[in-house]
Amino acid sequence: MQRIPYSPERVSVAIGLCVVMLSALPRYMAGGHETRQTLLLIALVFVASAAVLQWRMLSAAARQTLPSFLKRLAAMMVAGLVVMGGWHLLFTDWISWQVFISHAATAGLLLHAVSLWWTRSEE
Repeated sequence: MQRIPYSPERVSVAIGLCVVMLSALPRYMAGGHETRQTLLLIALVFVASAAVLQWRMLSAAARQTLPSFLKRLAAMMVAGLVVMGGWHLLFTDWISWQVFISHAATAGLLLHAVSLWWTRSEE
């Protein structure tokens, strides 16, 4: 089985990673972590650039499947919000909204990546 270095699944995960990095920015801004914030912005530029390059390398048919993966990513982000909301409601004291959205986006991206992996392994 030949591995393709770019696919709509990978583009959707890269976009999800950009969302996670953006969701972490308020946390670093509130904490006064300018160095981490700068490094995160640099990483965001690299990941977004890689996502754009991968998108440009996709075939027309693969580009047409990308919206379905982005809808799945959005659904998993909402699921991450629900899961982390429940987790923090049951097991922790209230944390700041900055930490909550960062955790929720991370959980959403993990759910998205695992769901793609499960779908791939079933084929």
